[in-house]
Amino acid sequence: MSWARVRTVVRTDLRQLFKSRDYWGPLVIIAMLFFVVIPGVGLSTITRVQSSDFIEQVNDLLDTLPGSIQAGVVGVTATARAAYVLAVYLLAPIAVVVPLTVSSAVGAHAIVGERERGTGEFLAHAPISIHEIYVGKLIASLIPGYAATFGGFAVYSLVVNAVAGPAMGGWFFPTAGWWMLILWVLPPFLAVALAIIVWVSGRMRSTAASQQAASLVSLPVILLAYGVAGGVVANPTRGALVIGAVAWAVSAVALVAGARAFERERLLGFGD
Repeated sequence: MSWARVRTVVRTDLRQLFKSRDYWGPLVIIAMLFFVVIPGVGLSTITRVQSSDFIEQVNDLLDTLPGSIQAGVVGVTATARAAYVLAVYLLAPIAVVVPLTVSSAVGAHAIVGERERGTGEFLAHAPISIHEIYVGKLIASLIPGYAATFGGFAVYSLVVNAVAGPAMGGWFFPTAGWWMLILWVLPPFLAVALAIIVWVSGRMRSTAASQQAASLVSLPVILLAYGVAGGVVANPTRGALVIGAVAWAVSAVALVAGARAFERERLLGFGD
């Protein structure tokens, strides 16, 4: 495999994506909404409200949380503890939903987009192996998702610490659970979803059909990752390491299977 040819595929796809503002513009808006607007408004509301009734309701809510979560909650006052729960536990799924949404949207367009632009035949007859095309398409789809993951994580951390930090007595985020989620658990979930979506993209006749299929594929992955994210953030122990290891193993199998099933005829619109 020639990595120079793979990089060419990656650069070409990312250049096309960058030029399509109507395509990546909504994805940026979604990322800003989940990583900035929702946490900023929610945390600002909690930390600024001084009503005794509200504080009592917050205390009642905290008492209903599982014991493992209550034991990890930090904060002297009820509002500080509520802000901690919101920032660390309740908003954890945004780290899953946004990257998967971004990568799914890009991956769904990976192969079928070549046919619709009329470049599929050129790529199919280019002096490049089918595995190099597949790997290049996969990497080009993963980069926006990983960029959303790490960029969104950095922005979210700044928002959380800037808004809720004063009530907590200083910067408190990210926690160990979030580090494990972002660096160890989430990346393989993205790889699994993209391996399937890029393969599906090669079998669809139109971008619209590919996007619908990608939604069906990514939904169960999002739901699974959603549940895993909450557990990892709440209990970043050896079990979380095992979950991440299993996810990496599954992603490796999915990537190899996707590469073997990918065929050059898909770029021309042939095949079942």
